[in-house]
Order: sequence, then C-alpha cells, then structure tokens
Amino acid sequence: MDIAEFHAAVYDTVRRIPLGKVTSYGHIARLIGMPNYSRHVGQALKLSGLGVAPPLPWHRVISSSGVISSRGPNTTGAERQRQALEEEEVEVTVGRTGELRVNLKSYGWFPNRLDPIADEGE
Repeated sequence: MDIAEFHAAVYDTVRRIPLGKVTSYGHIARLIGMPNYSRHVGQALKLSGLGVAPPLPWHRVISSSGVISSRGPNTTGAERQRQALEEEEVEVTVGRTGELRVNLKSYGWFPNRLDPIADEGE
C-alpha cells in the first residue's frame, strides 16, 4: 500500500465512524490492515486539512486510552475536538492531570471488520 492508498483507506474508514461515537488511531490502523501504523493514521489526519472532500469527522479519532491528544502547548486542537464531540453529545471529561477524556465503553466504535460500501447504483 503506497502513501496515497494508505491515506485514502484512513479517510474512508474515519468517514464510517457513526455520529456520537469515537475510535482509536490504532483501531483505524487495524481495520485497514496496517496494525502497526497508528501514528501514521494520526499523521494522515493531520495532513488532511480542511480541503478533503467530503469532510472528515477527524474529531472522532482519539487515543486508545480515551484521551484527546493535547497537540502541544499553546494550541487549540484538543479544545476544538472536545467541542466537536460535545456537539455530537459525546461526553468529554477532564482527568486528574487535566487531560480531556472520553469513556470508550460508552462511546467507542470498534468493529472487527468493515463491511464493503455498496455502490450507489445498487
């Protein structure tokens, strides 16, 4: 799988995450057959920007521990992700050390495999 195919597979999978659900970078990697590439999933999402059509629900992908990535000091990405998730009625809590967290038992989406997308002509 080359980089363009990898990114396309990531984007296709992320678009399948249902409204009000989240999954992990690692689970996306497993679903596309690249289980050791969770960091690459994060990079693909970071590089997607706002120009990907149709838009990606990037905010539905978090760490496997349920934590929203901080994205470094003086950035607003984690807060934007929190707001987007809360708009979908996903509860985001603040952990003991200030991290933003989602309960994966309540809001997790972890299918064993992806069903093929039916052609629009079917």
